[in-house]
Amino acid sequence: MPLRDLALLRFNYQGFDGTVERGPMVLNAAVARDVLGVFRTLFRAGFPIRRVALARRYRPNADPDSRANVTASFNCRPVVTPDGPLDAFSQHAYGLAVDINPLQNPYVRADGYVRNRYARPYVDRSQDLPGMIHDGDLVVRAFEAIGWEWGGRWSGGKDHMHFSLTGR
Repeated sequence: MPLRDLALLRFNYQGFDGTVERGPMVLNAAVARDVLGVFRTLFRAGFPIRRVALARRYRPNADPDSRANVTASFNCRPVVTPDGPLDAFSQHAYGLAVDINPLQNPYVRADGYVRNRYARPYVDRSQDLPGMIHDGDLVVRAFEAIGWEWGGRWSGGKDHMHFSLTGR
C-alpha cells in the first residue's frame, strides 16, 4: 500500500469512563471521509471505545492473550483467525477494514473457541455490556450506511469487531 493512498485521521471518541478522548487512525484515503463520519455518529451517540490508536507492527508469534483493546484500521498483516494467521493479506493491509473494541467483540470460531482468553467473557452475545456490538445496533447500521459489512454476520466463525468495505 503506497503511503500516498493512506490518510491519517484524528477524531474524538467516548472512553469507557465517559471522558472524551482523541485518537489517530490510518485508513485507505478513498474511504477515510466515510469512516470518519461513522466515528462521529458513534461519538454523538455515546458509544464507548476503549482506545483508538495506530496498530502495532504485526508479530506472528506474539502471545494471543493480550489485554490490548485497540480500535484501529491499517495494519500490513495477514488474515488472523482464532486458529492463527492465514496465507492471505487482511483487508487491514489495504486500510479497508476497522476493528472496534476487540476484547468486547472477539473473533469467535464456529465451535465457540476464542484465541484470546481475555476476550472469552464476551463470547456470549446475549450480554449487553459497554462497547459490545450487536446485530442491528448503531455501530452496524452506521457502517452499513457507508456500504461496509460486519464480520458478525459471517457464516461459520464470527468476527464481531470487524467491519470492512469488501465484507472480508
